[in-house]
Amino acid sequence: MDIVQRTAVVALVRWRPSSRERILARWSRFLAGMTLTVVQRIGGAKIAPLPRVSGGPGVLILMNHQSLLDIPLIFRCLNSGYPKIVTRRRYLKGIPVISHMLRLYEYPIVDSQSPPRRQILDLCRAASQATLPMVIFPEGTRSKDGEIGPFMKAGLGGILAVRPWLVYLAVVDGFWRCGRIQEFGENLPKVRGRVEAMGPFEFRKDRDDPAQFMDMMRERMCLKLREMRENGTALPPEPPK
Repeated sequence: MDIVQRTAVVALVRWRPSSRERILARWSRFLAGMTLTVVQRIGGAKIAPLPRVSGGPGVLILMNHQSLLDIPLIFRCLNSGYPKIVTRRRYLKGIPVISHMLRLYEYPIVDSQSPPRRQILDLCRAASQATLPMVIFPEGTRSKDGEIGPFMKAGLGGILAVRPWLVYLAVVDGFWRCGRIQEFGENLPKVRGRVEAMGPFEFRKDRDDPAQFMDMMRERMCLKLREMRENGTALPPEPPK
């Protein structure tokens, strides 16, 4: 897939630059669909039908971060286009498909080694110019126990402040035991995963306080996660054969 992306997909984008977004959207949905099909049919994971989330400019999706599968999950949740995902700089090199995709799709990049003010300014610039939906994992890192951690508010607050947003919340559960690639072999057959979406919630940059809005969004995500677990909406294990 890495070779196909670097050759055929790049060639198509250069040949038809006016169709760049459509070509990249189809390719990303194909990759995401293939990944989720493999982890289910070969890996033994069970994933409930995914919700649909509206794409488009001015859409911001906040998603809790449990595993490496979160990215293909959110690609398949979007009803059109593809998202701009805020991503760490360390993924820019050395990972087949992913590293090249970050550059090809021009994802907003954050770097823990850069001055915080510079990172926030870069995120603000990317958010203000975005013509596609943006996705951010506001916890900043994957959960080790499946719970939703504190939000890293500086970057998210900067994104919120630059324009009005329609904010969707995507709450995932059941994937956190596969947080790292090393855990896939043992834990993938045990995955009983689900994604639920809420929103849109309107953020009006001239009237709403970013700090209060972020607290409200985190509270809603935590309540939804608790509801998913209490109501048993995570898929049950398969019955013994």
